[in-house]
Amino acid sequence: MKWFAVILMLLPLAGGAEYELWILAGQSNAQGWKGDACHYPPGGEETDRSVPFYYASPGIGTSGGRWIGLAPQQGRFKRGYFGPEITFARTLADRGRRPAVFKFTLGGTSLDRRWKGPGEGGLYDDMLRELDRARRAFRRNGHTLRVAGFIWIQGESDAVDPGASIRYAANLERLIRHLRAEIAPHSRLPVILGIDEQHPVVVRRPVVLSAQQQLAGRDPAIRFVGMTGLPKADKSHLTPKGLATHGRRLAAAALTLSR
Repeated sequence: MKWFAVILMLLPLAGGAEYELWILAGQSNAQGWKGDACHYPPGGEETDRSVPFYYASPGIGTSGGRWIGLAPQQGRFKRGYFGPEITFARTLADRGRRPAVFKFTLGGTSLDRRWKGPGEGGLYDDMLRELDRARRAFRRNGHTLRVAGFIWIQGESDAVDPGASIRYAANLERLIRHLRAEIAPHSRLPVILGIDEQHPVVVRRPVVLSAQQQLAGRDPAIRFVGMTGLPKADKSHLTPKGLATHGRRLAAAALTLSR
């Protein structure tokens, strides 16, 4: 399959269709830093063409402000790269759902210093601007997007900094409150959280991990989905096989939250 040809195609959508929009954001394991597309998960290419996909990774690559069919993103490797969104969306589609994926990711970025909070000029604000652009583009084609959930795979960069670790719980809760109030007004908008529990820094300083798990424990519309046991290419990044399995884990959580 010629991946870049697929990436540059405009996605043909059934007129007037409603899609479930899943927002995927975070750092390198959300991005798929080691997801070399020469190991792209086989067997679901026909489904991929039916899934609307919009992505932006500042300084790495974008889908050009357009919705395309689910495919590897440009950059990183000769054939591009992929993250957990592939098997995530395939699993939902195989269960009769109609997912659309908006992906905004950048490796090595902390919530405290790079993403920041609403109105603070960080990556979170950049993401919201790109999301607004994506939603307007979708509507111009006569289709409807209903925000179905938010997937946040992030935290290792905050775990490195003791101060950022302490502030992480409050920072994350503020982000989720803003999403639920302003972007997808729904007090029980499904949220899936994740971090690499196997990362050496997270093992030594589990404050960020605990913050995600405790938040999930308090809010029935939030799930924590870990990476324990998934194969890694190095101390930080999942292998292509690990990313594929992680996507299926995320989908299983999404299906329990958004019936």
